[in-house]
Amino acid sequence: MLTPNFFNTVFVFPILNLLMVFYKFFQWIKIPGDFGFAIIGLTIVIRLILHPFFKQQLETAKKMQEIKPHLDRLSQKHKSNPKTLQQEQLKLYQQVGLNPASGCLFMIIQIPIFIALYQTLSLLLVESGVVKTISEINKVLYSPFLKITTLNPWFFGINLAITPNKGGQWYYYLIPLVTAVLQYLQTQVTMPSSTPASKPNSTSQVGKDKKEDSSGDFQKAMNMQMKYFFPLMIGWFSFNLPVGLALYWNIFSLFSIFQYKKTQNLKLKT
Repeated sequence: MLTPNFFNTVFVFPILNLLMVFYKFFQWIKIPGDFGFAIIGLTIVIRLILHPFFKQQLETAKKMQEIKPHLDRLSQKHKSNPKTLQQEQLKLYQQVGLNPASGCLFMIIQIPIFIALYQTLSLLLVESGVVKTISEINKVLYSPFLKITTLNPWFFGINLAITPNKGGQWYYYLIPLVTAVLQYLQTQVTMPSSTPASKPNSTSQVGKDKKEDSSGDFQKAMNMQMKYFFPLMIGWFSFNLPVGLALYWNIFSLFSIFQYKKTQNLKLKT
C-alpha cells in the first residue's frame, strides 16, 4: 500500500499530491473528463521538470552530428581492428567532452517516474471504489483540501481504469499500438545518430565488416536497443496496464516530439 519508504516519499507521494491538485482544479471548473485532464496536467509538469535531461540529450545529438565525419574516418581507418577502433572512438569522445550514454539518460530517468505513476494510478483507478484504499490515499495527501471520496475514471468514452486487453472494444487495442508508435517517433527524432558502418571493399568482406563494426561501436548498439526495444516494451506495458498510464506516456511523447521539432526549426532560422 502507501507505506512511507524512500521510493514512495520521493516519487509516489509527490506525484499523487500533484495529480490531486490538477484533479481538484478540473473538478472545480466542472470540465468533463476531469481526471484525464489531471493526468495530462501532471504529464506536462513532469515533462518540464525533466527538461534539463531532454536538453542534454539534444546537445549530445548535436555533438554526435558534429563529430560524425571524424567517426567515419576512424571507422574506415581501423575497420580491421575493432578494439583499436573502440579505443579511438572513446578517445575522441573524451576530447570533445561527450558521453554517448548520456543521450539515453532522458529515457532512463523516466523509468522510476513511470513506476511511481503506475503505483499511483493503480491505487486511484483499479481500486478506486474501495473505501479503505481511498482512506489510505487521503492519509498521504499534503492538504485536507485534496482529499477525495470517489473518482470518475471515464475520459471521452474511454475507461482509464481498465487495461486495453480487457477493454472489450476495438479502439482499446489501438491504444498500445499508438503508444508504441509515438515512443518510436520520439526516439527517432531525439536519439543521437550512430556512426554508420564503413563500406566494404569487396563482397566477401561484408559479413566480416558488419561484425567488426557491431562489436566496436557501443553507441550504435545502444541506439538500436533504445530505438526498437524500448518502444516495443512501452507498447506491451500499455497493453497490460491501465489506460491512464498510456495517456500519460502518449502526451509525454507528443510533448517531446513537438519540442524537439520546435528547437530544430529555431536553429534553422538562426
